[in-house]
Amino acid sequence: MLDASALALLAVGTGVKLLLWPAYHSTDFEVHRNWLAITASLPVGRWYYEDRSEWTLDYPPLFAAFEWVLSLSARLWDPRIVDIDNLGYAAASCVAFQRLSVMVSELVLVMALRRVVRIAGSTVQSRVAAALVFLSPGFLFVDHVHFQYNGFLLGILVYSLAFALEGRDLLAGTTFAVLLCCKHIFMYIAPAYFLYLLRHYCVVTSGRRRRLDIGASALRLAALGSVVVAVFAVAFGPFVAMGHMRQVLARLFPFKRGLCHAFWAPNFWALYTFTDRVLAIASRFAPHLITADTSQLSSSTRGRVGDTRFAVLPDVPPLATFAATLVAMAPACVVLMRRKLDAVHFVQAVVLCAYASFMFGWHVHEKAIILVLVPLGLLVAMSPSRYVLRMHAVLSVAGFYGLLPLLYGAQELPLKAAILLIWTLCSLSLLRADGAPAWSCLARIERLYIAGHVPLFVFTELVPGVFGRLQFMPLALVSVYTALGVGYSWFGLARAFCRL
Repeated sequence: MLDASALALLAVGTGVKLLLWPAYHSTDFEVHRNWLAITASLPVGRWYYEDRSEWTLDYPPLFAAFEWVLSLSARLWDPRIVDIDNLGYAAASCVAFQRLSVMVSELVLVMALRRVVRIAGSTVQSRVAAALVFLSPGFLFVDHVHFQYNGFLLGILVYSLAFALEGRDLLAGTTFAVLLCCKHIFMYIAPAYFLYLLRHYCVVTSGRRRRLDIGASALRLAALGSVVVAVFAVAFGPFVAMGHMRQVLARLFPFKRGLCHAFWAPNFWALYTFTDRVLAIASRFAPHLITADTSQLSSSTRGRVGDTRFAVLPDVPPLATFAATLVAMAPACVVLMRRKLDAVHFVQAVVLCAYASFMFGWHVHEKAIILVLVPLGLLVAMSPSRYVLRMHAVLSVAGFYGLLPLLYGAQELPLKAAILLIWTLCSLSLLRADGAPAWSCLARIERLYIAGHVPLFVFTELVPGVFGRLQFMPLALVSVYTALGVGYSWFGLARAFCRL
């Protein structure tokens, strides 16, 4: 049962989210409505072949099963929701059902956070941190306005991390396997799970010299492997049996998309792309110094999903981003190879792996920053150092500000500004380390950086016309400025976690 504080938090969250119902919703709204129709109207063998709509099913089978479960209620609520030929359906009943489905599924996150609070001793810090995760602009903007089910998915992740913190490693691994079969983006943090479970669960030592017990270790490895294989067999087994795995994998990994999303996620590639655009402009004035091919630059500034091309700097193939991501995960490996390994180190490694995938991954969405912020929020809930709290403050402001372009309508302008401002003020004043609020822990440069988001908002949101024909400049400035904060916090946390 939920206690009084959890019920109060749930009531406040529900009230805020109900107020967001009339707000705009993105194409992701129709994506998920179409998936409801696909799973309700077609046999399983046709789910990954259906293409009447451009919004084809491209999540793993367990999420498709989740959509099928929702479709059972959708059919009773409004049968037109699950009509596979009723493309673009967005009647008030449909909006209400899908908004409500997000809120109900988010109860998974509420219960998982409640578990983490208990693990942390139900301290004031843990309760505040959990409340800030649940009511974060990330979930409010992406799930309850833009429209997705990140709260449900990240609730499963939080459960997995909570099981690890409780010492229930086998259950943590099983839960993570379920999560991978719901959304494959979480494969980026799989290296942290693999190394941690291998060292902390599978490797068994005995005796005063702590020698490896091969028999016991083999049994644990077999147990872990068996449950993971079982989960994947349940999820993918039917498609293997039908000979459809090639089609499923083609949907899950569409590498025809470009390096950058329509709006550059605030990562290394945003800085790389912006540098290329600056050099391309400079080449007009110094063609003898800079050679630029500007014929295909529009692909990374007009929202297309084709290959991102560069005018001056070398093009970046998917393999290069994969290699860069692996290299960037080195700090996580360092954390997990320490002699005295515990579950807190594991959560730190998950944070660093998520950072690496966000900073250097292929076709990263700005929304993926939530995958970093949620596990980092769990560390903040567990009595963080002043330095970790500083990096959390920088990342949360930069990461959540980077989501503002998702809500581009005029009516959403005051809404997104108010939500981000209120959340930031609460975070900086209520989260503490060594008795000091987060704002007091910040270095001067970090305070200036956070304050710099105010003039950035003025120029990019209130008076974007000052950039004239450079229509891409407001979005580019948001990407570049927030990328600096994300990169700064990544470097800072990697250094801090490797030292501990």
